[in-house]
Amino acid sequence: MTPEELRADIPACDDCVYLNTGASGPSPRHVVEATVEAQRSHEFDACRSDHYEAAAETKDAAREHIGAYLGCRPADVALVASTGDGISRIANAVEWSAGDRVVRTDLEHPSGVLPWRRLEAEGIEVVTVPCPDGRLPMDAYREAVADARLVCLSSESWLHGTRLNVSEAVDIAHEEGALVVVDAVQTVGQHPIDVTEWGADAVCASGHKWLLGPWGAGFLYVDSDSIAEFRPRHIGYSGTVDSTGPDLEYKPEAARFEVSTSSVAPYAGLVAGLDTLSEIGFSTVESRIERLTDRLKGGLGDRLVSPQAYESGLVAFEADDAEGFVARASEAGVAVRDVPSGDVRASVHAFNTAADVDALLELL
Repeated sequence: MTPEELRADIPACDDCVYLNTGASGPSPRHVVEATVEAQRSHEFDACRSDHYEAAAETKDAAREHIGAYLGCRPADVALVASTGDGISRIANAVEWSAGDRVVRTDLEHPSGVLPWRRLEAEGIEVVTVPCPDGRLPMDAYREAVADARLVCLSSESWLHGTRLNVSEAVDIAHEEGALVVVDAVQTVGQHPIDVTEWGADAVCASGHKWLLGPWGAGFLYVDSDSIAEFRPRHIGYSGTVDSTGPDLEYKPEAARFEVSTSSVAPYAGLVAGLDTLSEIGFSTVESRIERLTDRLKGGLGDRLVSPQAYESGLVAFEADDAEGFVARASEAGVAVRDVPSGDVRASVHAFNTAADVDALLELL
């Protein structure tokens, strides 16, 4: 499949210049069809054999695909509802003590903020590291993580489109004995990725943005060397060795974070999305995004907030009235969004075109 063929298979692009994948990507027809067929098969056909066995086959296929993309074992992948769901499950799986400290950056999405705010009520200290222009200041970060219990950071800023040096940040945190959870939802689908090179204890992401999948297909990678650090409070039979036995024994791998019955359909869609991007080639995806963002940045001039050099498909820029601009763009058939920094953010994916970029620039 080519980027052009992908675009032709996305109904949202028929009458809309869709530049908002960083919020929620539009799925192609064949991904939605795979999702619907999985639901149909599960409800109409699996009952003739075993619903649970059929569901396990679909979920195993999803773990295999996700693991192959992330560069890890399928056993290191737990299927969760979303990025925020994964981060929250990590937060609720650590054995906290009053006085423990969590370090986060000011680049985090609310999904990477709210779980730690809740823990403050239990005596956990939360420290926020300011990241001017979307950059992690390593000296200030190193000072902040001294004696920390856990660090939460994003691999890519949803506000600026900058890419953080995750490996270095993880190494610094681990030197201080801290666990590290990474929000990678703006990375997966845009770039090749190897979570083992990052070295983080946990990585959370979802398939409904750059991976072309439907809502509900989140995933959580947990490093096998760190699994014993996590004893989930959010628990069900799927995460235990013997759910009816006398002892509470978690499964020895990432499956301990899974709870009970959940829809299989989103994961069938995610598999189709991953297959599609793999067929196009992630190097092709990345190079096309780079060319298009270069075109967009060149036309934005002094309005550009994101770095001039390519880092990702997320491009933030200034507008006199960000909310008003987004509304006006919507009326013109161009989908972008405003972000809490007060800027407008466009998201450029491989299915976008130079004409899409020019349509946005014409509104300025």
